[in-house]
Amino acid sequence: MAAVGSLPAVAAAPGARLESVRVLAGLFREAQHRNLGLISTSVHLIKLLHGIQIKEELLLTALRCSLQFLGNIAAGNGDSQNSIWKCAFPDLFLTCLTCSDKKVVSYCCMVLFTCLNSEKVRELLDPGNLTVALRVLKVYKEQLESEWSLLIVTDYLLKCPELVEALYAKLSNQERVTLLELMMVNVCEKNLHTSEEMNVFMRHADFLAGCFQEKYEAVLKLTSAEDADDEEALVAIRLLDVLCEMTSNNGQLEYLQTLPGLLETAIDTLRLTHLAGKQAVNVFTATHAMTGQEEVLHPAVDFKSHLIRLIGNLCYKNKENQDKVYELDGIPLILDNCSIDDNNPFLNPWAVYAIRNLTEQNERNQELIAQMEEKGLADNSALESMGLEIEKRDDKLILRSARKKPSIRKN
Repeated sequence: MAAVGSLPAVAAAPGARLESVRVLAGLFREAQHRNLGLISTSVHLIKLLHGIQIKEELLLTALRCSLQFLGNIAAGNGDSQNSIWKCAFPDLFLTCLTCSDKKVVSYCCMVLFTCLNSEKVRELLDPGNLTVALRVLKVYKEQLESEWSLLIVTDYLLKCPELVEALYAKLSNQERVTLLELMMVNVCEKNLHTSEEMNVFMRHADFLAGCFQEKYEAVLKLTSAEDADDEEALVAIRLLDVLCEMTSNNGQLEYLQTLPGLLETAIDTLRLTHLAGKQAVNVFTATHAMTGQEEVLHPAVDFKSHLIRLIGNLCYKNKENQDKVYELDGIPLILDNCSIDDNNPFLNPWAVYAIRNLTEQNERNQELIAQMEEKGLADNSALESMGLEIEKRDDKLILRSARKKPSIRKN
């Protein structure tokens, strides 16, 4: 047995290398029974093995085993986790996360996940350490089967709003889309139970709403067929998707309803895309028949539906936002979108939902729609499709349900 703190020689001869691996295996088995202080030795060995540009399977196996050993010895042992972190962070993680061998990368993510906690996550904010978090995201994007990289992002990185903002600034647009998709899944699956979780959510909401308000006009690039894959536009689309999911939870919705500028931006975006679709034939033009399979796959499909969904959610039982939509001439805009549109298959249902939320206990908004219908500015068939009708009472036009009004609920 080699002395603790010394390394088996990694010689050039195949026989010597085989012996090194056998000695290493013996050390690992011994470490399972008693603490031999092998953490620093293992870290040194990993760096050594990686540094000699491993090609032989035996040495590659030794590298994998070394990482597995660190992961196993760290499991459930705070002292070992701290020792590994002290010896390995950030150099070893950066070294192994860039390895061409997928198993080495996966085992490295396992070690990183096992050692992380809320305090260590904040160390990633240091400019010199941020590269570790960036590399984990790249691993997830390039190796979607890597569950450990996914767990690092969802269980740790996304719980630190400052880190998310720092990462977002460094990511490419493609990588931002990946991060936003992970955030959307996280929002869908999570209910907020503690004040800390709510604080994290509010920071994320502030940041994402700000990003959307800054970049929403990028979607207009999609009016050109040549820019159908514009990455900046794809980011704006995904930002809207995340905001829609955030407003689909009652506890989260109340905060988003108060965010300055978000409702205005949603209405402005709807107006711009609606106008763009009328000025020329493009993905924002209402169509009743698909012209090809590419239309179905276009990233902007359902974009206007999601805008109206967001507007409807922000106005749910919120008189201030209902009035704001009125003042911004948003009601005629939404009514003008009550049509069958293959580019937005769910546009009409979301418009129905938005109008119901805009008119609930709001006589001024009801009266506006009634007056529009009387003057022929609102399509009566659209109102009928919503289950609404205009009734005249004492020279006053009333918008009411044509049948028993279903309960208005947020989606």
